[in-house]
Amino acid sequence: MTSHFEALTCRDILRLIFEKLSLADLARASCVCKTWNAVASDEDMVAEAFKAPWKLLDVVGKPCSSSFWRDNGIGKFAISHRILRGETVASLAVKYSSQVMDIKRLNNMMSDHGIYSRERLLIPISNPDILVNGTCYIELDTYAKREVAVLYLGSKPEGKNGTLLNRVTSDRGRRRVIDS
Repeated sequence: MTSHFEALTCRDILRLIFEKLSLADLARASCVCKTWNAVASDEDMVAEAFKAPWKLLDVVGKPCSSSFWRDNGIGKFAISHRILRGETVASLAVKYSSQVMDIKRLNNMMSDHGIYSRERLLIPISNPDILVNGTCYIELDTYAKREVAVLYLGSKPEGKNGTLLNRVTSDRGRRRVIDS
């Protein structure tokens, strides 16, 4: 009887196999042994598995917690909308084909009047096709009090010149969330 155990511990072979797995299967594979955990927990491997179902080009930034990568449901994604004068939550819901309650829930808003104290709102994504060939920026939103993969339609985010978001900014944002 021949054993192929050595093949299952070779990191290069494991990487080739794990690249084909979904995010949930990758998490399961990381529980098998230390070697598999090391390969399956690699940041690049997890980021690729996160992007694959949505056909994203890139995810910029690193989350504060590795648990961000565990769930890649549509609820992790949002569109950043810069608020213009005269806009209401209801008008944004119509514009983006979303529900008013979903927008309020994502932004931790109790009433419609909360819109005027903000520069932007996060709009939940209802159509996953909008993510295809997009670039998402992982941000810690102080109003939403959570990390979100934000899609900027038509432009890059201000103050983020396409480089990775630094952890200092995330830590500062986390402190603000905890202090509030």
